[in-house]
Amino acid sequence: MIGQALSIRDLHKTYPGAEHPVFDGYGLEVAAGELCAIVGVSGVGKTTLLNCIAALDHWEGGSIEAGGEAVPVGQAEAGALYRRRRVGLAFQQPHLLPEFTLLENLTMPLRIEGRVDDAGLAWARELLALVGLKGFEGRLPGTLSGGEAARVGLARALVRRPALWLLDEPTGNLDPDTAEEVFGFLLRLHGELRPTTLMVTHNPALAARCERVVRLGRA
Repeated sequence: MIGQALSIRDLHKTYPGAEHPVFDGYGLEVAAGELCAIVGVSGVGKTTLLNCIAALDHWEGGSIEAGGEAVPVGQAEAGALYRRRRVGLAFQQPHLLPEFTLLENLTMPLRIEGRVDDAGLAWARELLALVGLKGFEGRLPGTLSGGEAARVGLARALVRRPALWLLDEPTGNLDPDTAEEVFGFLLRLHGELRPTTLMVTHNPALAARCERVVRLGRA
């Protein structure tokens, strides 16, 4: 298991000019390796929560800890280092680089750090196999279906073996059948590696299949 416990205590977050806070003393404890769906109406703070956990957004009070280590707030360099060490992010749009092959896209986080070696390449190939894309290493993103591209996005977020796997509507732009297929591979990746996973979703059927559902805002 690569996941680590996540602890959010007394979180306070208000956007400048907003009448009401996004979070006013919010708390959440997530066990290492747990798979949580984050649900709630639009605008309730689901993406903001992920961004705070990933040190992409700041907050005014409270603390967030991953593996017992405080998530840096308002420190760009420390936040970037924290993400490299602990966080894997995947979004509704996978944002694959069109001029690079799937293997190159998958290893891009490692290439940026100058540490692609035989072990890293083998791991990337293993991830592609886990999402049903063995033999696709040399393909370009433009040749993929939407579901295949989404699977690559999920796998790329795990190439550094992060403790936290943060997914923001990873199936949100897919039709129901394709979303179901991609979610199946998501469950497979989670089961194999057991990162601590938080998935924002508006799909109640997929949320219900997670180990835990965390609802933000009103019921």
